[in-house]
Amino acid sequence: MRFAIVGAGAIGGLLGARLIRAGEHVTLIARGAHLEAMRAGGLRLNGPREDFTVHPRCTDDPAEIGPVDVVIISLKAHQLSGFVEKIAPLLGPDTIVLSAMNGLPWWYFQRHGGPMEGTRLETLDPDGAISRVIAAERIIGCEVLPSAVIERPGVIRHIAGNTFPLGEPDGTISERLTRLSETLIRAGFKAPVTANIRHDIWVKLMGNLAFNPISALTRATLEDMATHSQVRDVVGAIMEEALRVCEKLGLKIEVTPERRIEGARKVGAHKTSMLQDLEAGKPLELECIVGAVIELGEKVGVNMPQTLAVYAMTKLLVQMREQAA
Repeated sequence: MRFAIVGAGAIGGLLGARLIRAGEHVTLIARGAHLEAMRAGGLRLNGPREDFTVHPRCTDDPAEIGPVDVVIISLKAHQLSGFVEKIAPLLGPDTIVLSAMNGLPWWYFQRHGGPMEGTRLETLDPDGAISRVIAAERIIGCEVLPSAVIERPGVIRHIAGNTFPLGEPDGTISERLTRLSETLIRAGFKAPVTANIRHDIWVKLMGNLAFNPISALTRATLEDMATHSQVRDVVGAIMEEALRVCEKLGLKIEVTPERRIEGARKVGAHKTSMLQDLEAGKPLELECIVGAVIELGEKVGVNMPQTLAVYAMTKLLVQMREQAA
């Protein structure tokens, strides 16, 4: 299979390095110092059980590549609408688009079924640009469970996690889904096939919805937040609000807030991705993780006061940072 990975940062680099090592034909799309380092010395993956270097094809221009079998999008969600037109040259008649991104995906109500079929969330795809370029039939959903960082240009550090659940948005177990899962497994990942990828996305999202913005506001780690009694209560309340949205959407999430918080405590002194972005001076993935859930709550008639309060304060944090720049 011919792969193009759009956004070969931490997660995209992890996927790309292992796929290349497994013998797949992969081109990485990146920019800046990271791209130049990969061109000069390859891409190094350092992890708990592996350290190796691959020498990938890499570019900052998708038009140089042409149509591929699989496009993996691992950009930050706020980057996609401004870049999506450049993805068009990668799309042949049967190209699969795997969205390996945080938060609610832009395609959430595509191939969804029911009364909300085709609903577009303004926070995710404000002018419909993404949906116009990437047809719903191309999409395979993915939940990103590994954590990784760019340690320095050309070097990815894999911290933990190895699983990428995959699913067709319409719940079918297709041949292309099975083939993609098998390819990722050969590359060293766990890639279980699910008939309800939206459920899997929500299990991760209910944690990120609470922990990510609170960590940006307080600079606290997962362990800090999970062991502070009052913050723990706020985290639990936000998760309960998310569960009420899920109920309105017909999703039953078996993971309780208490269990989700306890799982975070066991991870220890880990900084969320939003806190890492804040410290690095990068834009925050606030809309895809929090804003979109609030918009969805409004659409289905669920009040989310705790989520809205934390969201508003985090937006102010972003505004103050921009004013100080």
